[in-house]
Amino acid sequence: MGRDILQPVVVLIAWTLVMLVWMVVTRLPAMKAAGIDITKVRGSKPGQLDAILPPEKQWVAHNYMHLLEQPTIFYAVALVIAMTGTGDGFNAWLAWGYVGLRIAHSLVQATFNKVSVRFMLFALSTLCLFALTLHAAMAVFGWHMHG
Repeated sequence: MGRDILQPVVVLIAWTLVMLVWMVVTRLPAMKAAGIDITKVRGSKPGQLDAILPPEKQWVAHNYMHLLEQPTIFYAVALVIAMTGTGDGFNAWLAWGYVGLRIAHSLVQATFNKVSVRFMLFALSTLCLFALTLHAAMAVFGWHMHG
């Protein structure tokens, strides 16, 4: 009971791995074209490739990093909701909404990367995350809506 929310969790994990593969197959040829021999590189700094590679070759890498940021909150709140047995129904739909919006965000960022579209998708997904967090708090602290 309440485990439906785990399905979108697994889908977002799988999508993150898809973006990892996409990043590797995009970045390695771009690095080679830029004259970077990864067998000879020692150490690096975050963002160092941004100054070397064409921006569109970095978009997938930037999105992969984004999938390791805010979605960590989603994973935690989804697990709390699943453990409280409230992961079915509306909460599952909210989780699917979050995942669908994050996948759409990835596709926008990795392809044409229009910031206004990305921001709208990010904002909508964040609203889903706020609602899930409120519902997790309600379940954990025993708050009930009366009406």
